Amino acid sequence: MTRDRSGDVIVVGSGVIGLTTAVVLAESGRRVRVWTREPAEGTTSAVAGALWWPYSVEPLELARAWALESLSVYEELAARPDETGVRMVEGVLGESRLDEQGPWAAARLPGLRASTPEEYAGSGLWARLPLIDMPVQLRWLRERFLRAGGTVEVRAVTDLAEAEAAAAPVVVNCTGLGARELVADPAVRPVRGQLVIVENPGVRSWLVSTDAVAGTTTYLFPQPDRLVLGGTTEEDEWSLTPDPAVAARIVERCARFAPAVARARVLGHRVGLRPVRGVVRLEREVRGGGGVLVHNYGHGGAGVTVAWGCARVAAGLAFG
Repeated sequence: MTRDRSGDVIVVGSGVIGLTTAVVLAESGRRVRVWTREPAEGTTSAVAGALWWPYSVEPLELARAWALESLSVYEELAARPDETGVRMVEGVLGESRLDEQGPWAAARLPGLRASTPEEYAGSGLWARLPLIDMPVQLRWLRERFLRAGGTVEVRAVTDLAEAEAAAAPVVVNCTGLGARELVADPAVRPVRGQLVIVENPGVRSWLVSTDAVAGTTTYLFPQPDRLVLGGTTEEDEWSLTPDPAVAARIVERCARFAPAVARARVLGHRVGLRPVRGVVRLEREVRGGGGVLVHNYGHGGAGVTVAWGCARVAAGLAFG
């Protein structure tokens, strides 16, 4: 008897976008396979900080809607932080004002307020936001996907026709920066981010500070077993090798906000390439043989922020 494959899906990519999309599809009753060049812990998502906030992602109005949908999920997951890696943590968004954000933020984030001079020497917003330990979150997503009946296969994909040839009527392209070559999209480009991981000397709140003159963004993200220091935004830079001089400058900048950081023991260095695109590509394409290809990539550094909203849109496009 021939098996009915009408509900089969192959999701290409296992970063936060790919795994979240796979979870949504699998939990809707679809038979889902994830094809990934590397395990989730080897993806760019594993390197992320990662603070929920719609940062540098377009189209802005849609991104805010995707972000708010994702926020609802993270608020629920924060009830089980050890399992999911999600915690609600207070901190300051520097160089931000409440009147600049508009009603979308104030209506959904009731604790949002201007920071005090004691909290931040400059204009800033004090907020309680999801702060996500990405290695834990990615493991949890993968386990949730497997519990829903999905499968993960480590394999390099050089042509999406490989997935179509595997008799899956729906393929979802969540390859991030890989889409530059895989679907010949030169609009996708890397923005390199370097981080320093140190022992936490007692920092409890997160901080993001932007220096427009120097062109730097400094951030401190406290995770349960470490403190993540950042960062860099180096456009069109492909190197994955940490630069010791850059690392030293990151520590120096962070120590201006938390002096104890200067003496903290360094645990490691991380580099990730954010898959930036002018606008997120989230669309459906009907292929020559009648199969459906859904694109879900180009989220830059906001992948975790919009993951659940985008995943639900992608699932709707796949079988809408």
